[in-house]
Amino acid sequence: MSKVFTFFKGMAMGAADVVPGVSGGTIAFITGIYDTLLESIRRINPSLIGIWRQQGFKAAFNHINGLFLIVLLSGILTSIFTLARVITWMLHTHPIPLWSFFFGLILVSVNHMFKQVSLWKANRVVAIFLGALFAYSITVLHPLSLAPTQFNILLAGSVAICAMILPGISGSFILLLLGMYGPILAAAKTVDVMTLGTFALGCVIGLLSFSHLLSWLLRNYRDLTLTFLTGLMIGTLSKIWPWKETLTWRTNSSGEQVPVLEQNLSPLNFEQITGEPALIGYAITAMLLGIGLVWALEKVADN
Repeated sequence: MSKVFTFFKGMAMGAADVVPGVSGGTIAFITGIYDTLLESIRRINPSLIGIWRQQGFKAAFNHINGLFLIVLLSGILTSIFTLARVITWMLHTHPIPLWSFFFGLILVSVNHMFKQVSLWKANRVVAIFLGALFAYSITVLHPLSLAPTQFNILLAGSVAICAMILPGISGSFILLLLGMYGPILAAAKTVDVMTLGTFALGCVIGLLSFSHLLSWLLRNYRDLTLTFLTGLMIGTLSKIWPWKETLTWRTNSSGEQVPVLEQNLSPLNFEQITGEPALIGYAITAMLLGIGLVWALEKVADN
C-alpha cells in the first residue's frame, strides 16, 4: 500500500510541476517524503560504485532506495503525460479557479511547514523574511535572453532542477526567466539529442550537488532551513494570485502569445479593468479544495 501512496504522491508532484510558479518540492514536503527524496538522491554519488563492486547491484539499489525513486518517478511521469494536458487546458480556459486552487494549496502548506519547526527564535523569523524576499524578487524579475549555447543550456538545467526540488520555486518559471524555456521546449519537440543531452547533464549535476547541500542543511540547521523554505513559499504567493492583468506578452515557440509581465488586481475591480468575470465564488470553492487536498495529504503522510 505504501508504494501505491508513493505513486500518487509522485502524480501530485508531477501535476504541480506542470504549472509555472508551483513547485513539486512543495508537494513532496506536505506529503512527508521530502527528506526521504533528498537522502535518496544524495546517496547517488561515486561511493555507489564501490558498493556495487563489493556487494552487488541489489545492495547498491537498496542503498539509494531505488524502488522508492522508481515508483515516485513513475508517478511524476504518469502525471505529466496525463494530467498535463488537462492542467494546460485549464490554464488557458479557466485560469482563475486553477490559480485559486494552487493559491489555497500553497497558503495552507505554509501552516504545515510552520508546524515542523521545533523551536521558534528571532533568527527563524528573519529566515522567513529573507526567503520571502528572495522568492518575491525572482517573480518580478524581467526575463533574460541567454543565447542557447551549450554552456548556457548546461547552466539552465543545473539551476532549473535545483528550483524544482525547492518548495515554492518552479523550475519551469526559472527557465522562463533565463530565456531558455523556448529553446528547451523546441528541442523536446524536435528531439534535438545534443541540446536535450546537455540539458539533462546539467540537471544531473545540479541535482546531485544541490541535494547534498540541502540535505546537510536540513540535518544540521533544520529549523532555519525549514523557515527559509517556508519564506520561499510565501514569496511566490504573489505569482500564484488568481486575478491578474497582463502588461506585456511574448511569442512562444508555437507562435502563441503568452504573458510575460503581469500585475495583481483586487477581485472586486478585476472585471472593471479586464472586462472578464472575477468568478469569486468559483475561486473560493477552488481554494477550499486546495486546502482540503493538503489536509488529506497530511493525513496520508501520518499513516
